[in-house]
Amino acid sequence: MSETASSQSTVLEVKDLNTIFRTRDGEVHAVNHVSFSLDTGELLGVVGESGSGKSVTMMSLLKLLPSPPAEIVSGEILFEGKDVLDMSDDELRELRGGEIGFIFQDPMTSLNPVFTVGYQLIEALREHLDISKKEARNRAAELLSKVGIAQPEQRLKDFPHQFSGGMRQRVMIAMALACEPKVLIADEPTTALDVTIQAQILELVRDLRRDQGMGIIWITHDLGVVAGIADRVIVMYGGQIVEHATVEALFKDPQHPYTRALLAAMPSVDAERSERLHSIAGQPPSLNKRPMSCSFAPRCEHAFGRCSEENPPLIETAEGHQVACWLEHPQYMKPPSEMQMRETF
Repeated sequence: MSETASSQSTVLEVKDLNTIFRTRDGEVHAVNHVSFSLDTGELLGVVGESGSGKSVTMMSLLKLLPSPPAEIVSGEILFEGKDVLDMSDDELRELRGGEIGFIFQDPMTSLNPVFTVGYQLIEALREHLDISKKEARNRAAELLSKVGIAQPEQRLKDFPHQFSGGMRQRVMIAMALACEPKVLIADEPTTALDVTIQAQILELVRDLRRDQGMGIIWITHDLGVVAGIADRVIVMYGGQIVEHATVEALFKDPQHPYTRALLAAMPSVDAERSERLHSIAGQPPSLNKRPMSCSFAPRCEHAFGRCSEENPPLIETAEGHQVACWLEHPQYMKPPSEMQMRETF
């Protein structure tokens, strides 16, 4: 487990969050009954395939989704005890970037092409911090240097199109860290970076956790990164949380068939060169209807009758370990093949 702050308290709590998109073809149920919390100095990993609801869930936390078509139909989002859904526009502006930083997945569209990178960084700093323009400029150059951009004073004068995709991603990371927020939401922040810069960013994140007690939500497809930096992990599928555990418990004893399938798909240094990577058969579910049964059942080789009749609740199978699967529910006996499946994975 990574370093955490010596004293922890809950800084962010999400309760029964439901987000839909109203389209011409009907409602898309993108986030369904999602609940979790984040402590100061903690890193929460969020994993799952594309379309599993990871990004929509996190953008809902800051009301960043366009409305319409998006609508948060129910739930609570408590930041330091105050519900984000009840905040005014002015309060939301203070929250975004100041108290909660967000690293967006696509740096190509997240930077304004008509302003220099320096202007955008300095504007964010002066909006949230009581500092002079000179101080903000020095701080902006320092941030660019921290994320691995050479000649930062000169690069502040450049426009986004003068940066490569990976460099733009680093600028986005610098902007998210600019005001030293209490919570950082990172949506696949190192996807466009080479391994050297990725390691540098991960080290920077560790420093921020240790020195500032920053709580971090890290969205990624890379289970290897999660294993190295996370304290707890949420596994999402079909807009729902299907497993929630400490990082040690998740890798030692994954309980949901989907989690085990994700882990089986990870490349291994011990695998034979001719050995094919494991893949999950089938396609992610359509979200045009509210899930009334297990969303993973059509792709699960261990599904049985109950799986297609009722959506399993998220139950605690061990201390701090929750799973939404009828195979793990105490009122149902596990099919004989279940134990064989665990040995396989």
